[in-house]
Amino acid sequence: MNRLLPDVFRNPAIRVSMIAIFLFGFAGATTSPYQSVVGIRELGLSNGLYSALIFAAAAVNVLVSILLGNLADRLGEYRSMMLVAASFGIFGYGAIYFVPTQTSFIACSLLLLPIYGSLNSLLFAHVRAATAGMPKNEVNTVNSGVRAMISLSWVLVPGMTGALLSTSMSMLPAYLFACLSCIFCFALISAVLPRQKGTDKAATHHLSHLAALAEVVSPRIFTPLIAVALITSTLHVNGAILPLIVTGAVHGTVADVGILVGIVAFLEIIFIIVWARLLRQMGQVAALVTGTIIYAAYLLLLGLASQPWHAYALTVISGIGAAALISIPITYLQDLIAERPGLGSALISVNIFLSAGVSALVFAIGSSITTYSGTSIIGALFGLGGIGLLIYCSTRR
Repeated sequence: MNRLLPDVFRNPAIRVSMIAIFLFGFAGATTSPYQSVVGIRELGLSNGLYSALIFAAAAVNVLVSILLGNLADRLGEYRSMMLVAASFGIFGYGAIYFVPTQTSFIACSLLLLPIYGSLNSLLFAHVRAATAGMPKNEVNTVNSGVRAMISLSWVLVPGMTGALLSTSMSMLPAYLFACLSCIFCFALISAVLPRQKGTDKAATHHLSHLAALAEVVSPRIFTPLIAVALITSTLHVNGAILPLIVTGAVHGTVADVGILVGIVAFLEIIFIIVWARLLRQMGQVAALVTGTIIYAAYLLLLGLASQPWHAYALTVISGIGAAALISIPITYLQDLIAERPGLGSALISVNIFLSAGVSALVFAIGSSITTYSGTSIIGALFGLGGIGLLIYCSTRR
């Protein structure tokens, strides 16, 4: 690790990508916690329309990530596609702030911001291309370091935004902060990121966009995708039920929820680096299985929690497991289509979409047959099921 870190900071492509991914995370961290407040309470969207909008936006993001990733592979460079995606963020967040209407919110949330969201996978694709030729353990370490920057933004930004807007009558200025973050990101990529020679790095065999979509849904790719989605759905399940359990069965407050989320986000940064080191001694599958077992144990214990101190005591277990589930799958998914960094990295967005869908199913099942605490336990079982499918896929490969 000590030997790798200087190499990371000396490599302009990786160094700039780490700062850019922090700015990407900044935009999400400053708006996501308040998105429903702005859409429903301030602009008057109905609950049903808002839910449909969020689902449709996630689907658009998946489709755009695949198409832009494939196009970047065909061009052999990712810088231009990243600039395009960043520009959509500038206009999307800016339009919501400067023209705060239902129409602008829906149009931006459905079209402009999902395209901006593809910047996440494009940045990881760029890093993947920059690390071509590195040993696998170093690639894992670089991906972990880049992913940690998103966690860092979530440690710093939500609380800062809340403090700045605590006396404001509207949360719309959060979208102005996000717009400024996108402007800085665009300027950073444009001015600092080294230009690439696309003809030298283009994929050997070009895929049409339809063929790229077909490859993603092929059994060879889609089966392990489902396995990872089952595993990472536990993160979404926790995001949905933690506030409900803390303010319900645990007898805590909304303030406790914010503190708990902040603690776990901070611990994630530390343990992402720890997992990167552990990956040097153990393989991806073994590390992912171990991390999933730890996080499933956390969800099981959360389902049994009945006092505020129980939730606080579980933050360490949650941080260890979550760090594995948000960092290790990145390289695993990229390796499924290793020869195409753009398309392989687009699987990150596909996984986010699928895991969110699985978590919605878990929440629907759990909330209909048991309590929120019981739903936490069901979520853990889905994650353990993902382990079985992951091991099956690894043995087949």
